[in-house]
Amino acid sequence: MTRSRSPRSRKNSRTSGFRRGLWRLALVALAGLAAWLVYLDAVVTSKFEGRRWEIPSRVYARPLELYEGAPVNAEALAAELQLLGYNAVPTVDDPGEYRRQGSRFTLQTRDFRFPDALEPSRRLQVTLAEDRVESMRVLSGSPEAIVRVDPVQIGGIYPNHGEDRVLVKLDQAPPFLRDALITVEDRDFDRHWGISLSGIARAAWANLQAGRVTQGGSTLTQQLVKNLYLSRDQTISRKVNEALMAILLDLHYSKDEILETYLNEVYLGQSGARSINGFGLASQFYFSRSFQRLELHHVALLVAMVKGPSYYDPRRHPQRALERRNLVLDMLAEHGVVPARQAQEARTRPLGVVDRGRYSDNRYPAFVDLVRRHLARDYQQADLQSEGLRIFTTLDPQVQAAAEKAVSETLEVLDPRESEAPLQAAAIFTGKENGEVTAVVGDRDPRFAGFNRALDANRSIGSLAKPMVYLTALAQPEKYTLMTPVKDEPFRLVFNNGDEWAPKNYSGQYHGQVPLHEALSHSYNLATVRLGLDVGIAEVTETFRDLGFEKPLTPYPSLFLGATTMAPIDVAELFQSIAASGFTVPLRTIREVTTSEGETLSRYDLEIEQRFSPQAMHLLHYAMQEVMREGTGRSVYNYVPSSLNLAGKTGTTDDGRDTWFAGFSGDHLGVVWLGRDGNAPTSLTGASGAMRVFGRVMGAIPQHSFSPIVPDGVAYYWVDPTVPAVTEEGCEGAVFLPFIEGSQPEKTINCDGSVTGRIKGWLNGWFD
Repeated sequence: MTRSRSPRSRKNSRTSGFRRGLWRLALVALAGLAAWLVYLDAVVTSKFEGRRWEIPSRVYARPLELYEGAPVNAEALAAELQLLGYNAVPTVDDPGEYRRQGSRFTLQTRDFRFPDALEPSRRLQVTLAEDRVESMRVLSGSPEAIVRVDPVQIGGIYPNHGEDRVLVKLDQAPPFLRDALITVEDRDFDRHWGISLSGIARAAWANLQAGRVTQGGSTLTQQLVKNLYLSRDQTISRKVNEALMAILLDLHYSKDEILETYLNEVYLGQSGARSINGFGLASQFYFSRSFQRLELHHVALLVAMVKGPSYYDPRRHPQRALERRNLVLDMLAEHGVVPARQAQEARTRPLGVVDRGRYSDNRYPAFVDLVRRHLARDYQQADLQSEGLRIFTTLDPQVQAAAEKAVSETLEVLDPRESEAPLQAAAIFTGKENGEVTAVVGDRDPRFAGFNRALDANRSIGSLAKPMVYLTALAQPEKYTLMTPVKDEPFRLVFNNGDEWAPKNYSGQYHGQVPLHEALSHSYNLATVRLGLDVGIAEVTETFRDLGFEKPLTPYPSLFLGATTMAPIDVAELFQSIAASGFTVPLRTIREVTTSEGETLSRYDLEIEQRFSPQAMHLLHYAMQEVMREGTGRSVYNYVPSSLNLAGKTGTTDDGRDTWFAGFSGDHLGVVWLGRDGNAPTSLTGASGAMRVFGRVMGAIPQHSFSPIVPDGVAYYWVDPTVPAVTEEGCEGAVFLPFIEGSQPEKTINCDGSVTGRIKGWLNGWFD
């Protein structure tokens, strides 16, 4: 017979089973926790030891070079220094400061690592006169004949998350920063192991006493974990993960490594869509200073802002920021971080925040758009957004500012936005010889970052096509010279399909037989078409190709009058080759690309190829100068001094739907287009529209006249086009024209019309 179990035995059995279940559950939980810790550990170490941040590429303008004779005026120098965030002060003591006394400037440049060398800080005294540097003295620092000022950052290519930062090292930190940050944010930082129980208790007691939340219990390590790894969700699971990851981070890495990462990660403000992260960028953004050069009152303000960058924004809430900064200074004195007297002196200082930070969120969108397109040939977008590349461009802030002002002022006069289809604009300016793009405007509002008309508005070019017709002819000196007569009379073309075309002059008037140079300078359509037909459509098309235009062209006679569409940048390519005397010079926006450490990745050197004889180009230049002095471009001298010699060409399409101008001085080439997006008519011409913008720009920037060198194989003669014959200076109707040697008239006459020259020479030879 089986003996039954007692109640006590059954109870002990149940208790034992429950305990075994608990132990199993505990073991499973520990295994899960261990696995979770292993996972968190991998997350912490992989990001901390790998690439922690995506660093945007920075795009810089050309550096301002100061030397005796450098072309710059006082207003432009002051504007560029302000653009750089230099502070105007009574006495210049520190880098990034300047003092202006009329046309004399004292300034201290900042250190800057250019691709070729580190440019150290120097104190300069610069005196300007007649749009030039009259004298320059280096007051402190190594003496140099040419001093480069740090370049303006004109934009960036940012990661999709919009964060921006300038990485710094802890050993670069200014005095008191480390201790100030620890004193205010985490006094137990050097003693705890990622989380601080005493800090949590202290914060809880302070909050209980205040009756509201006045302190947080998170350590600097926890703040770093939250920013670097976790979301902003306020959940228990996130807080648990935060604590665990903080402990793991503290186990793996030194306090200095953690603090250095915190300095680069912490959020300290906003500029448009871009966030200001880290003390390095914040130093530039708020004070226009490098991280290393922050003073105590600067350090206190940045540490104060960690608690709430928006709430304590010194630009929006200066009084609130001042009170918080002074509270931080009191804490530093109370805990012995700084002497009380030094803290008190820092309290008397203003916030020191500059009006506009050096940080820029694509200040020049049309130009940066062109830079991006050029970069796309050699770089992946992901690399541009994350590798911290430094891109040194050709933009000249002085020319860009002049172009923007000229577009805005001209369009406000011509079309003050009252129509449904407002007048629009595009402009490109380059260096005449080197093809460096110095300014781009893509909209009547230069800050508009949408449709870039300078690159993408394909419009009929009108009379801008005419120089290509005349160049084609002048390249054949055995047939054409500047004095070759062409007929400016009505005619009609009948095509094989029965269609007819009867071109007309813009004025509706006809001028009979005129010399070739006059036909171009006065933009006579009929004479141009006749000349184009004579030299051949295929030959003119080849001239477009040789000048750098590679898109399809319609092989019809209307091409001679500009019946083809181009964007302003295409026109700039064409006229760049003309301005450079027949050398094709590809437009470039980038000089060099380096890594964040300064290692050169790409260098974009000047590339040239001669495709036209300098002799033929010289003759074309003569006619294009005549356009500006006597022809359709003469009203440009309402905006520039008469001493400034220019060459150029106006362009207008039917009903003024497109108004163009392309021209150059000794230093700059400019192309301007005005019109309406919907192709609606205007009452403007190339001279009354686009050229006004060009003239205003040229009148605002220092430059030299266009003074072409007479190439070998070209000689000037006084000629009488009516005979035609070589004559003498002072004769009635005599014109001083260049000729390719051998193409000048064989006949020579005196002022009275008697035949001399070769016949007379032969006769003398016979009798000698």
